[in-house]
Amino acid sequence: MESFLDKLEVLDRRYEELNELMASGAGQWQTLSKEQAGLSPVVEKYRQYKTAAKQLGEAEQFLQDNPEPEMKAMAEQEVESLKKRRDELVQDLRVSLLPKDTTSEKDAIVEIHAGTGGEEAALFAGDLYRMYQRYAQTKGWKTDIIDSSQTERGGFKEITFEVKGKSAFGRLKHERGVHRVQRVPVTEASGRIHTSTATVIVLPEVEEVEFDLKPEDLKVEFYHSSGAGGQNVNKVATAVRIYHLPTGIVASCQDERFQLRNRQKAMAVLRARVLDHEERKKQEEMSKERRSQVGSAERAEKIRTYNYPQNRITDHRVGLTLHKLTFIMEGDLDELIDAVAADERARQLEEAVA
Repeated sequence: MESFLDKLEVLDRRYEELNELMASGAGQWQTLSKEQAGLSPVVEKYRQYKTAAKQLGEAEQFLQDNPEPEMKAMAEQEVESLKKRRDELVQDLRVSLLPKDTTSEKDAIVEIHAGTGGEEAALFAGDLYRMYQRYAQTKGWKTDIIDSSQTERGGFKEITFEVKGKSAFGRLKHERGVHRVQRVPVTEASGRIHTSTATVIVLPEVEEVEFDLKPEDLKVEFYHSSGAGGQNVNKVATAVRIYHLPTGIVASCQDERFQLRNRQKAMAVLRARVLDHEERKKQEEMSKERRSQVGSAERAEKIRTYNYPQNRITDHRVGLTLHKLTFIMEGDLDELIDAVAADERARQLEEAVA
């Protein structure tokens, strides 16, 4: 606890030092202002903690000095309230000192792949896409399809789309993994419940200035875009497929009418995939995480189950079950995402304390 508070005291002193430097005109004001803005939320919370701790000490002293029953009851109530406030601030401060995920604020690239279950899995992949599209709308984010392989019934063998908006990746990264659905398919005449799966992969969008690909490492192909069932929908070869030769990673885009725009989108996906590949090579932990989200899309491997007959959804990572599947499929995802994010923060705090 002491080292934790010592670290906060250092940040508080640095915040004051920045104030003095900015007031004196020393150094680059923009750089100093950016650092100060980054420290401000933590320092403000730390000062609230110090105030609460001081008030708690005074209340405990008052309790000790006043044995009268009426005064004692009031003082005990005040002590309990201040203890609760202090503990909440300590928890918030511990979270604020966790390593920042620099990708959380980025736009996201989402891939959905139909898994076990044939046509029903493809329909479920389409349902998941529409769920994320509606969730994005509630957040004021913009979605844009990059590439897709659609079935005649309106499902997707696979679909890749970008989500642009504040903290899109930070929220959607919790959706990575195998999703399982239990329902009676439209293709089932006997009314039996089937189980199907789809895999969701979420990557942070990477700017060209952050990670550039060498032209000599790329092979670019142009082809005719096609629609559901494979029929040709464009007589001009506007679709683009780009190969990254050193890794064998491929990205394609056929959604736009113009070849240049398709190439730009395909490059954005390729950069994200290659960077993810490179980072996985460097860190075994990241490799395990990636393998867990790609998975094999088998029925036994899942992060979440969507049970339509009982209007029930269960997130197996945190053991949360909600009976409001209808609303969730309309994009009401915050309760699920918040639960997984809170569990992740709790585990990070445990590791930090250990």
